[in-house]
Amino acid sequence: MTIAPESDLDRAIGFTIPARHARGRMVRLGPVLDTILEAHAYPPAIEALLAEALTLTALIGSTLKDAGGQLTMQTQTQNGVINLLVCDYRGGELRGYIQYDADKLADAPADPTLFALFGTGYLTITFDHATTGERYQGIVPLDGETLAEAAQNYFVQSEQIPTLIRVGFGRDAAGHHLAGGLFLQHLPEGEEGRDRIHTRLDHPEWEHVAVLGSTMSRDELIDPALTLETLVWRLFNEEEEVRILAELSLAKGCRCTRDYIAQVIAKFPIEERREMADEDGVITVDCAFCSRTFPLPLDAIVS
Repeated sequence: MTIAPESDLDRAIGFTIPARHARGRMVRLGPVLDTILEAHAYPPAIEALLAEALTLTALIGSTLKDAGGQLTMQTQTQNGVINLLVCDYRGGELRGYIQYDADKLADAPADPTLFALFGTGYLTITFDHATTGERYQGIVPLDGETLAEAAQNYFVQSEQIPTLIRVGFGRDAAGHHLAGGLFLQHLPEGEEGRDRIHTRLDHPEWEHVAVLGSTMSRDELIDPALTLETLVWRLFNEEEEVRILAELSLAKGCRCTRDYIAQVIAKFPIEERREMADEDGVITVDCAFCSRTFPLPLDAIVS
């Protein structure tokens, strides 16, 4: 599968199915994923995990109505291969990285399970709303066979919203990374003021939507020749109405620059800056998100 000029990559769309009281998002990543993953040169198992995490972050983050809002997804683990996984989304921009134990990874199976990678772990999803300054955070165990299942459990347990998430990852014939995802939620009429866990009983049509969503295959999700709109049509073409919402372009969004880092360091007292510097008077800052190093001479930092 070679990427053609008309390929549908690095974008997200939203849609609603009014009669079923359901909403959804679809995303597909290509060059953005290449840029992020190639900066790290992770082993295959870690690379696949970060690709899944970035796709989930794009799916969930793109639902934010606050254009300046941020979605952060992070894991907390004990005794696993993964020490830390962090991804975030803001204004269509994605970034992420993983810290892992290379020795433990070498002892793990070639295709490790979620438990083998994380041990006893937890998934934290945080919504930061720029307009109101409010922050919402939920934490759930890393249960299930995939990170996508753990994220799905977050919405069912923490938000009490019936949710279906499907994610696919692979490479094309030229070796480029590809990933895609589907995010479906049930949003019943008149849900305000009542426990949303009862929506399963109140609206049995959710089961119909979930069954259709479950038929979406990995190959369809990552095929750049199939537009996201085509995939929505394939799933729900028999519905009386499906509304496609505005599309959103996705980009790599590490926010580290020499100027930004210099501004942050300038906020420290001069004595602390001198302690940070090496014998040549240079402060070196590493960015875990983009695997870049920024050397900053002390005399170039203006308070």
